[in-house]
Amino acid sequence: MAKLLIIDDERAIRSTLREILEYENYDVEDIDNGVDGLDLIKKKKFDLVLCDIKMNKMDGMEVLEQAQAYSPDLPFIMISGHGTVETAIEASKKGAFDFISKPPDLNRLLITVRNALDRGTLVTETKVLKRKASKTRDILGSSESIGKIKETIERVAPTDARVLITGANGSGKELVARWLHEKSNRADSPLIEVNCAAIPSELIESELFGHEKGSFTSAVKQRIGKFELANGGTLFLDEIGDMSLSAQAKVLRALQEHKISRVGGEKELEVNVRVLAATNKDLLKEIEDGNFRMDLYHRLNVINIHVPHLTERIEDIPEIALHFLEEICKEYGMPVKKIGDAAMAALQALPWTGNVRELHNMIERLIILSDKAITEQDVAAFANPGGGTNIGAAHAAAAGQQSVRSIGQNYDSFSNFQDYKDHAEKEFIKFKLEKNNWNVSKTADDIDIQRSHLYSKIEKFGLKRTAE
Repeated sequence: MAKLLIIDDERAIRSTLREILEYENYDVEDIDNGVDGLDLIKKKKFDLVLCDIKMNKMDGMEVLEQAQAYSPDLPFIMISGHGTVETAIEASKKGAFDFISKPPDLNRLLITVRNALDRGTLVTETKVLKRKASKTRDILGSSESIGKIKETIERVAPTDARVLITGANGSGKELVARWLHEKSNRADSPLIEVNCAAIPSELIESELFGHEKGSFTSAVKQRIGKFELANGGTLFLDEIGDMSLSAQAKVLRALQEHKISRVGGEKELEVNVRVLAATNKDLLKEIEDGNFRMDLYHRLNVINIHVPHLTERIEDIPEIALHFLEEICKEYGMPVKKIGDAAMAALQALPWTGNVRELHNMIERLIILSDKAITEQDVAAFANPGGGTNIGAAHAAAAGQQSVRSIGQNYDSFSNFQDYKDHAEKEFIKFKLEKNNWNVSKTADDIDIQRSHLYSKIEKFGLKRTAE
């Protein structure tokens, strides 16, 4: 049974409306002023409010505006004995479902109430379906570092504080950003994502701030930028360390003044956006090298969340692997395969250069290529980063496995864990490049990283194609 609230300072109107609506099997409450009516809306759940416009203590329009802050989907029907077209338009602009003049026509009243309730139900159902369709993956793991991240998200998400998320590729930075949005007060507004590394430097400003028609050669029509699209919601700037200095200056201004200007435009537009940023780079080093603005760094780094590499939380691998196992088997419509303790230990011992993404891909590969249960032999044959799965790749597989074994035999040659990781990463990338005949695009797809990042790794490790 739908629950309705009538707010009107005329007893006769309240009594008449209540009698009519209760006869139609609605659960009805009434109150004679806006202040108490607003308190009821805060304390109880109503499906519809019928509210007079001219009242003592608090005007009906003010009740509507304040109620929207607490329950934005609660439909309002405004009623007034001094109805004009202007009043009806104003009520609609403020979010009212409809406007009815006093004395209300019985048939119109009942139709309007029914339509408002139907709309409210549709809005609720749509939100539930959207949440189900775009359900954010859980942050998996029970390690201390993951526990701290979850705790930080719970504390920070309800605020509007800017957050800088750091960590290696594939560690789950985007997932942290999604949960910060999901648990925020902006969850019902859009989360707009921008991968700064994937957009050419000459186009990044247009992507972020939009452009006016004719502002440059290919600007054949006006374009709305990501800041405007995210208005009222959250803007996630992924790989912000790759953003050009000129774009950084404009982002800084947007954060300081909450205003932007489209490329080629003179008009300033106000934006209400929460900015989350992520990077796999050491921004302090980028500042030293002149590639990143220090003032922007401090604007973004109000809260820092560092997502650890998978190799730094190997105790989480069993939980993550079992989750992927169940999820992928369900997607393929097959019984969930079992994985033995020895196979799980073998997974934990691997050098995870590709992070959680790589683990997901390996579990999928093991599901496809193994029998009913995944064994340690399956891990050695199919999941090893240097392993091959067909006869044509046998020679390359042997070379890759030998490379991994050689790393394991020389632990003493590494002074710290980072040196070991860099060496393993270098050997892995080198092997994959040679396997793909130095086709960078194919190699980037194979190891699930962006091509620009692979070029950076090649330069970092000084990898060169050997002459044949």
